[in-house]
Amino acid sequence: MIFQNFLRNIVATKTFLKQRSNTQTTLVRAVAASARKMKYLNQQEAISVDEELFNEYKFSVDQLMELAGLSCAHAINDCYGSPQSTTIKRKVLVCCGPGNNGGDGLVAARHLKLMNFDAYVYYPKRTEKDLFVNLQHQCEQMGITVSKDCPAAEWVDQEFGLIVDALFGFSFKPPVRESFAPIMEVLKHTKVPIVSVDIPSGWHVEEGPQDECSLKPDCLISLTAPKLCAKKLTNAKHYLGGRFVPPKLQEKYAMELPPYEGNNLFVKLA
Repeated sequence: MIFQNFLRNIVATKTFLKQRSNTQTTLVRAVAASARKMKYLNQQEAISVDEELFNEYKFSVDQLMELAGLSCAHAINDCYGSPQSTTIKRKVLVCCGPGNNGGDGLVAARHLKLMNFDAYVYYPKRTEKDLFVNLQHQCEQMGITVSKDCPAAEWVDQEFGLIVDALFGFSFKPPVRESFAPIMEVLKHTKVPIVSVDIPSGWHVEEGPQDECSLKPDCLISLTAPKLCAKKLTNAKHYLGGRFVPPKLQEKYAMELPPYEGNNLFVKLA
């Protein structure tokens, strides 16, 4: 009897694993099919979608920022947090700009800390808005250094295993302001893998990199929906985050977003 039960358990386990494999295969195919149809937003569409989320659907800025930053942290952990990852060092440099993209970075830094990454924030140009002051305070209360000093290129290469680029979002228009030129030089020449949040900093939102020296991310995490510049990615991983877009808004802009698996806050596109 014991041996028969043992055999039944083996058969049941094999059946379960096969069903799970089939389910995962089906999901991967569904994501691939949706990704082919997925809309890439131009700059005005991205702005309009954000405005409707705030005005029509009554999301607050801090609510969306928390969801976006959390999804970025989960995507980063999926891509670089496993023992199989080529990123050995778990110290992460998070570069934050003065706008909402920088706010996403501050949120991501806090959640990465909770995921056992060692986050260090470079945040040179700060705003006095309560939301951003509070986000910085939350990071510092968790033992995360938040510095205004641009890190030296040599120190970055020696100290960090990953860089999160949250400097400029989809409202950015080239060229990069002079005050951000030093950190952009570091990001352009570093050997450390870069994860860009929504838009690789310095890129035109629709046209992509402006020259051959533009920043080349190892991974892009598009938020809400990919922007047109994401089509210019080469040899980069691509995630979609921000699982908060109402179905009616997706339909209005014909986004054709891919399905999210289970409770995941991200979809791996490439």
